[in-house]
Amino acid sequence: MANVMLDPKVPGPRSAVLDDAHVGDIKGALGTIKLDDSAPRQGLSAKLKTLLAIVGPGLIVMVGDNDAGAFSTYGQAGQNYGTQLLWTLLLLVPVLYVNQEMVLRLGAVTGVGHARLILERFGKFWGAFSVIDLFLLNALTLVTEFIGVTQAASYLGLPKWLAVVLAAAVIIASAFTGSFQRFERVAVTLCVGSLLLVPIYFMVHPKTSQMAHDFVVPGMPGGAGELAAVMLVIISIVGTTVAPWQLFFQQSYVIDKRITPRFMKYEKADLWIGIVIVIVGAAAMMGFTAAAFAGTDGVGQFTDAAGVAKGIADKAGEVAGVLFAIALLDAAIIGAFAVSLSTAYAIGDVFGIKHSLHRGVKGAKGFYAIYAGVVVVAAVITLLSTAYAQGLMTQFVQVLAGVLLPSATVFLLLLCNDKAVLGPWVNGPKTNAFTAAVVGILVTLSLILTASVVWPDISSNAILWIMAGCGVVGVLVTGYSFTAGRLGTKEDPIDRTGRENWRMPPLETLERPVMSTARKIGMGALRTYLLIAMIMVIFKVVQTALGH
Repeated sequence: MANVMLDPKVPGPRSAVLDDAHVGDIKGALGTIKLDDSAPRQGLSAKLKTLLAIVGPGLIVMVGDNDAGAFSTYGQAGQNYGTQLLWTLLLLVPVLYVNQEMVLRLGAVTGVGHARLILERFGKFWGAFSVIDLFLLNALTLVTEFIGVTQAASYLGLPKWLAVVLAAAVIIASAFTGSFQRFERVAVTLCVGSLLLVPIYFMVHPKTSQMAHDFVVPGMPGGAGELAAVMLVIISIVGTTVAPWQLFFQQSYVIDKRITPRFMKYEKADLWIGIVIVIVGAAAMMGFTAAAFAGTDGVGQFTDAAGVAKGIADKAGEVAGVLFAIALLDAAIIGAFAVSLSTAYAIGDVFGIKHSLHRGVKGAKGFYAIYAGVVVVAAVITLLSTAYAQGLMTQFVQVLAGVLLPSATVFLLLLCNDKAVLGPWVNGPKTNAFTAAVVGILVTLSLILTASVVWPDISSNAILWIMAGCGVVGVLVTGYSFTAGRLGTKEDPIDRTGRENWRMPPLETLERPVMSTARKIGMGALRTYLLIAMIMVIFKVVQTALGH
């Protein structure tokens, strides 16, 4: 593990800040805040300038989530089921906020990346387990980003190999400048590019009244016999909207940007900006895709994002189709930015490699080598793979994300209740209760997703039995937790005075938390489920490939 380097400029008591690259001026894409700038933010102008300097982590992680895989998922939902699944996006808003708020809090308060915290607080096995899982999922996700590049290139009439090479060059070059600020400016520009989805919406012109209705009134398209297929799409929407890599990325990026607890409210505002943009983009995609294919033979016949672009062009003209292809290309690149950085940050955490965009290539060779390496490998795999293999990979990356998401959320919840780590910033009772409910829902969806892929002919009754069984278990666990006082009381028992200046002490000074019997059983059950589910999914992938 890397030694903790203490910088004399860090205010207050000794903290676990990684090294001097993570201490200094906040140099954002839209502004700078000096390290010694401790003046109170009074007046709208001062607050706006501060927000502009802080904007970045929440915006990038959210817009990066509307990546190439999301284009396929939302396109499939719109083409096959119209706007009847829009309500899922509204339900995901609080999930997105709570999950990402917890990791930004961990980053600002601890100064330590997500992977390293798991390693130090839960032991080497879980640290290695979580990073290996993340690396595998990120590798597959990164390939799907380049698959998105090839689909956009195919529609635009560009050579696929040239588009992949140029995209890889842009992704690598943007990080290799040795300047955090320059990288963020490129990333924020790409985030602005995602707004191309808005003019496409008005060009296709779906029925706004119908969209507003379906956004707030839940509905299940099709009959009982189609429940399995519909549930698979719903779970894919969850998997593409709330992804494990987001947790690792945002925590490390907040640290790399040198954001401290003092600017917490501005970072939360940044997160809300990102959430609004990602939900608006997702809803627009679902809406204009539904309108483009309504009344055509293409309903229920989704193929890929390039097929969606063609349907949009047939409905609203070639310009709309081209704009969609450009938006897909933009989304694939911003997604690749975030996933590659997530991988490089996590591996740097575990192996003690210097990892910061503030350092030049010479100052963090391993970090940049990992970043460039995963991009190049993903690009090569994409160029060498067949269209069938690409479709198979795009399908199963969502499955793997669904399988691993409950585990990532459980670790996040445990870390945010670790008083030695977060002190006065630990979760309150309401956050714990909500997150525990989210974990239960994610586990249920993960089970259904795994079962639906491993057994494609699974019946609607079987899915309902899974949901009912998980519901009963959830009620029993909740009842026990409240009886034992594990979910806290109505009132917040934590003294939070002076928390703006509280930072986590160096990790080596903290005592390792004692694992209770109940937690050991729970972690063991989770570990067993993950191993079984991953083996089943891998078996299914191999079986499908050999059958083809």
